[in-house]
Amino acid sequence: MSNNKWWKSAVIYQIYPRSFADSNNDGIGDLQGMISKLDYLENLGINAIWLSPVYKSPQDDNGYDISDYRDIDPMFGTLGDMERLIAEAGKHNIRIIMDLVLNHSSDEHHWFQEAKKSRENPYHDYYVWRDGKEGVPPNEMRAAFGGSAWEWVPEIQQYYFHQFSVKQPDLNWENPKVRQEIYDMINWWIAKGVGGFRLDVIDLVAKEPDRQITTNGTRLHEFIRELSRETFQKADLVTVGEAWGATTQLAKLYSNPDNSELSMVFQFEHICLDQVEGKEKWDLSPLPFLKLKEVFARWQKELYGKGWNSLFWDNHDLPRIVSRWGDDGKNRTKSAKMLAILLHGMQGTPYIYQGEELGMTNVAYGIEEYRDIETLNMYKERLENGYKEEDIMKSIHAKSRDNARTPMQWNDGKNAGFTDAVPWIKVNPNYKEINASQQVEDENSIFNCYKKLIRLRKDYPVFVEGDFKLLLAEDENIFAYIREDEEAQLLVICNFYGQTPECPLEDMASSMELLICNYEDIEQPATLRPYEARMYWKAKK
Repeated sequence: MSNNKWWKSAVIYQIYPRSFADSNNDGIGDLQGMISKLDYLENLGINAIWLSPVYKSPQDDNGYDISDYRDIDPMFGTLGDMERLIAEAGKHNIRIIMDLVLNHSSDEHHWFQEAKKSRENPYHDYYVWRDGKEGVPPNEMRAAFGGSAWEWVPEIQQYYFHQFSVKQPDLNWENPKVRQEIYDMINWWIAKGVGGFRLDVIDLVAKEPDRQITTNGTRLHEFIRELSRETFQKADLVTVGEAWGATTQLAKLYSNPDNSELSMVFQFEHICLDQVEGKEKWDLSPLPFLKLKEVFARWQKELYGKGWNSLFWDNHDLPRIVSRWGDDGKNRTKSAKMLAILLHGMQGTPYIYQGEELGMTNVAYGIEEYRDIETLNMYKERLENGYKEEDIMKSIHAKSRDNARTPMQWNDGKNAGFTDAVPWIKVNPNYKEINASQQVEDENSIFNCYKKLIRLRKDYPVFVEGDFKLLLAEDENIFAYIREDEEAQLLVICNFYGQTPECPLEDMASSMELLICNYEDIEQPATLRPYEARMYWKAKK
């Protein structure tokens, strides 16, 4: 079933470049900073780094607005630095996964600068335009960052379509010339030795704005199959598609084992559970724990043998998981380890977002400290719509993307060892207690829990190949499951909360070997302590 794909037993680490490590003390992380931390990442045991965009960009949306796909933004370094990172990472047996933003470009990209000169310009049809009158958009579609999805260009008396910022015009994938430009660019990066690509909002590229369709357009999978055929299938790459609208059925198309589209999918069903249904992510709601178990179990079972999933809690767009669904107070270490053990025992490729392996937490700043365009736009819109400021700030503290973007906490020195300058965004004040230098040497740290989980995935094939069965589906505290292949069984038991429930699976666990636990002793095997997590294994006779 596995086809011996290297990425099935791999663990991938996401770096948000501007917040990882600053080598030249300008307050912004950079490529040389990443190179300086490769020993740390090799020690952790990861196989690949997914790099959020480092291309040339005006940075309206922190690099997800690309003005040149074949150059590096000077804030991060040079193209030579990028080539050196690929080479140096290779020496540490780490591959570099580039972030591809193919749904839109920056409005400062050469293509768009030409496109808005005239309707006859050869680049005009690289973007999505509609006729109209100023002040009367083609329809009522809204952009994800607020406001209309249509922007008027007086020079040519047309509107262009943008699903995100007004500075991120959508590319027109209906135009074969656009697709060919994209393929040529990707093959150029493949020739430079990258190990794969993460495809930003790939499920939006086949948009049909006249029908008000953005996600899963009619031609989406036709486009992805062509993309794969012309680029990805030419090398031994890992490819992952970000698809907020993915279902298990769609995921089987994206990640079909026949390799016709992508290696795997990023889907977000589990991550969207703690918001009011039908509302925005800012509309907070308690996590429905039984639903969380049901969602994970469904994805595990329905993709088994038919597709491949990504396993993640955190990324650059999401709050810190230990603050979100764990306990970032007195049980921070225990709950961070529990969440790690719970996720890493499942089938799929685990992703660790920088600082997750340390149990880094959310922040609660005043609005003046936030930098994220989505957060700032929401704050302004909701104030204008009469929301109370304290309610807006509560939502921001819970869900702002900047929770994930505060600088990496390397040590307890100035600015957490991230920079000697003023950092581009404020460091989380808890860096004295939570930092890498303290945890690497502590065998009971969150870092070393992640390190052990990564090693277990390499050592025990059941992690990669085993099927999945949810246990105790109706239990309000315990998330437990069993993984099984022809050779072995893996049992994972996690107390998701701070209660001390009885452990109904003790008989099953008693005949198995304990692989990892987040407590240093197992004195009360019949009772689960707050946030206790255990993983057991046994060979079949």
